[in-house]
Amino acid sequence: MAALDFTKRPRRLRVNAGVRELARETRVSEKSLIYPLFITEGSGVRNEIGSMPGQYHYSADTVGEAVASCLDAGADKFLLFGLPEHKDETGSGAWADDGAVQNVLRTLRRDFPAALLISDACLCEYTSHGHCGVVENGKINNDKTLELLTKTAVSHARAGADIIAPSDMMDFRVGAIRAGLDGAGFEDALILSYAVKYASGFYGPFREAAKSAPAFGDRRTYQMDYHNVREALREAASDEAEGADMLMVKPTMSYLDVLAGVRAQTNLPLAAYSVSGEYAMIKTAAAAGLIDEYAVMCETAIGVYRAGADMLISYYAPELARAIRKGDIG
Repeated sequence: MAALDFTKRPRRLRVNAGVRELARETRVSEKSLIYPLFITEGSGVRNEIGSMPGQYHYSADTVGEAVASCLDAGADKFLLFGLPEHKDETGSGAWADDGAVQNVLRTLRRDFPAALLISDACLCEYTSHGHCGVVENGKINNDKTLELLTKTAVSHARAGADIIAPSDMMDFRVGAIRAGLDGAGFEDALILSYAVKYASGFYGPFREAAKSAPAFGDRRTYQMDYHNVREALREAASDEAEGADMLMVKPTMSYLDVLAGVRAQTNLPLAAYSVSGEYAMIKTAAAAGLIDEYAVMCETAIGVYRAGADMLISYYAPELARAIRKGDIG
């Protein structure tokens, strides 16, 4: 009998759970989780979103319940999206002092001083046409849009946002927003740039939740072609050069290679957004009895961190925080 050559066999950790955890390569913390919240005007609103089971529209007087629950689970970071009662061509509700997001920012800053508040700075939820910028002759006017995005960012910072997250994908918007924030005295407000945002089919449930589907055309002229990776690296490098403090890749499930590529070229903190369609797919498959929701939630989250993310924006944030505390994915 020939001698066995053990040098050609990789060793696996055939040890107890404690040692496996000690040798774990990818570690995550509940402090790296960000929970999206959809904010409406009015009062007494807590309505479940049909396309996103377990997620709700909140008004300023009801959102505290969701925030308190997240804080209790260990997730203390929140990304706010606003839904105005009235929309117009320029999306003026985005920078209105009494807008939905502004009112909630002030409320949460007062009631939950330990929470870190991130505001989505875009116009699509506020415009009557559903596009992310000023539309002239059927096209987005990039430069005019920058002016309105900057007004929005300053308005959110004034209301109490710690971090501004521009999601519009306009050219040079990070530099414009940085200049606007600094000029208004908000040098300490950070920018989390949606640096790499693809024109994706995974956004469907969000567009119902945010009531932001385009009234005509699509967003492919300013969101990215999902065939492209090198473009993503250029976009991320450009936003970093313009002064972004953190970068984001969106979506995650089909873009882990992109996330890993951006991670390899930047030392900035890197976020990934596990978007509404990804969440809805897991929820729907679990409701049909096809998968173990908890197991798949944990596995997909770890895949995002393994690819290089420092932060995860997820509709499962409170559940993931509890899973981390239990030691299931920590």
